[in-house]
Amino acid sequence: MKKALNTPAPVPATAPRSATAADGRTPLTGFQYARGQFEDLVDLALGHARQLGAVDAAAEVSEGAGLSVSVRKGELENVERNRDKSLGVTVYLGQKRGNASTSDFSPDAIRQTVQAAYDIARFTAEDPVAGLPDPQDVADSYPDLDLFHPWSINSEEALRIALACEAAAFATSKQIRNSEGAGVSAQQSHFFTAHMRGGERGKPGIFSGGYASSRHSLSVAPIAGKGANMQRDHWYSSMRSPEELASPQAVGRYAAERALARLNGRKIATTECPVLFESPLAAGLLGAYVQATSGGALYRKTTFLNDSLGKRVLAKHLDIVEDPHLRNGKGSSPFDDEGVRTVKRKVLSAGRVQGYFLSTYSARKLGMRTTGNAGGSHNLTLTSRLTQPGDDLQAMLKKLGRGLFVTELMGQGVNYVTGDYSRGASGYWVENGEIAYPVHEITIAGNLKDMFLGLDAVGADAYNYGAKTVGSVLINRMKVAGS
Repeated sequence: MKKALNTPAPVPATAPRSATAADGRTPLTGFQYARGQFEDLVDLALGHARQLGAVDAAAEVSEGAGLSVSVRKGELENVERNRDKSLGVTVYLGQKRGNASTSDFSPDAIRQTVQAAYDIARFTAEDPVAGLPDPQDVADSYPDLDLFHPWSINSEEALRIALACEAAAFATSKQIRNSEGAGVSAQQSHFFTAHMRGGERGKPGIFSGGYASSRHSLSVAPIAGKGANMQRDHWYSSMRSPEELASPQAVGRYAAERALARLNGRKIATTECPVLFESPLAAGLLGAYVQATSGGALYRKTTFLNDSLGKRVLAKHLDIVEDPHLRNGKGSSPFDDEGVRTVKRKVLSAGRVQGYFLSTYSARKLGMRTTGNAGGSHNLTLTSRLTQPGDDLQAMLKKLGRGLFVTELMGQGVNYVTGDYSRGASGYWVENGEIAYPVHEITIAGNLKDMFLGLDAVGADAYNYGAKTVGSVLINRMKVAGS
């Protein structure tokens, strides 16, 4: 079974890689509003907050636009164009906070929105940790990370690509008899946000900034077999630049191969065995670690990794690095949702927790300093000091030896308070390091504490799933409930 698409040909681009408007008054490609217009709207909102008596406030204005086209069995199923805009205002009256938003950019609507935020702040309870980020944490300047690659694709071109993707799946084998469809999506957005501190703006330690970004995708979900032996699988390609998307033929073919490989699945007896998570699923385990070490869960004490800073919680050969400034990265951001600067850091070293994922608010609740993670993590990579360049999927199956190779998970059975983990699963039974047959209708269970410490190997078959990159992951033992 193939692990990943091997440097597939890209989708032909129909637009330049990027677009800029140097004067700040000309909208970027695909948008109705320019950066300068956004700045004017923020000025209006913050100015009105000052008139009402607020000395600290924040305002953000954003716009998004996109096209989504879906097909099924060679026929157009849906064409959807989306365009949305929003302006949000947060007003601080001492340690009281109020927030309101609107999609109406008229001056009267913006003033009414600011008034609503002000009134909410007046009547809300005081929160001793509420407030703007500390001046020393604010991003006074920030790099251009090349995140905006507009795709000026029309519905006819998107339809052609989606049909080609699904057709490639059907052409792979006569056993591909049905499909849940294929889709193409081209999305882009931009925003500008600014703070007012002490009634002032535009000074060091008082944040203002924004940027444009894009995200495009191509996906298909073919169905193989017939009757009780039908099996589905899917594959996709998602990139900021359309030029970097995998070709529709490669995506369709690989999705079909995955569906075909699942035919004639069996049930297995309940057992305990090693479990190998395919790399896209391994990203979910990395996500579980982030969830368990995030500020909200920590200050509420609703995590099994409470008070874990400096402690070893993963196997000692493992490291996790966060790099927010990767150019064109899916999880890149020059600053977080609060305007706090982001920095590259090692959040886990030799299995020991080096840092949490904190916003300004959660950091203050914990008596700590923000890590620039308001809004989430940025480009996390999990690596093992034991991984060799040749540790591809086949090598990882050899390390598994006899056990379960999981390629799909179902359900949300993760308890972050206790760490208990139980998910429906399907995949392949492995004997002597080789796939023996597909399996389905099973449940895998364990506890994340034990799973993290029992993580024996990470493959060199690194896969990027949004803001997380990790290879296949081998857990030394889990419970597998079958027939």
